[in-house]
Amino acid sequence: MDTPDLLKEALATFDALFDEAQRAGEPDRTAMTVATASLDARPSARTVLLKAHDARGFVFYTHLEGRKGRELQANPHAALLFHWPRVRDGVQVRIEGPVEIVSDEEADAYFASRPRGSQLGAWASKQSETLEAREQFEERLAQAEREFEGRDVPRPPRWTGLRVKPDTIEFWYGANFRLHERQLYERDVAGEWHRRMLFP
Repeated sequence: MDTPDLLKEALATFDALFDEAQRAGEPDRTAMTVATASLDARPSARTVLLKAHDARGFVFYTHLEGRKGRELQANPHAALLFHWPRVRDGVQVRIEGPVEIVSDEEADAYFASRPRGSQLGAWASKQSETLEAREQFEERLAQAEREFEGRDVPRPPRWTGLRVKPDTIEFWYGANFRLHERQLYERDVAGEWHRRMLFP
């Protein structure tokens, strides 16, 4: 499937800013806020790390049983926010769209690339559930170490990637006196992409 020209333009702009963020010395250019909402419209936001992006969308990884995983399965729409204050006079990138679970093959490949400690942590964590004491988690981690000693750590069945497929991508460029520049790329209900400027 061909990528629409305006989406290509938006993705090229993102890539250019992503590279600028690295050169500018941003502590972690992959850090992004992910906002979700429950079925009763209660919002929640947290910072995760971008692990892949292309014309299909923007990918991060998580436990499906954690709060964001549960909310995104029940209400598969998310908003992402990158903030790079060291780029130019400050840049934000806002992305909104539906969410899908990545393929098992994609999730397996990424999980295999993680440090072993992170792999074991994925087995030990019951993400977002109550932890009575830190020792409880440390014991679960030790249990995972024993279970997988001497062999590769497989991906937990409910640990996977989530891809946000953009319907909108906004580039927000900071300026003095709050006179910011905002460029919005958006897809309409027919799947056509459009570009327009927004008042600051």
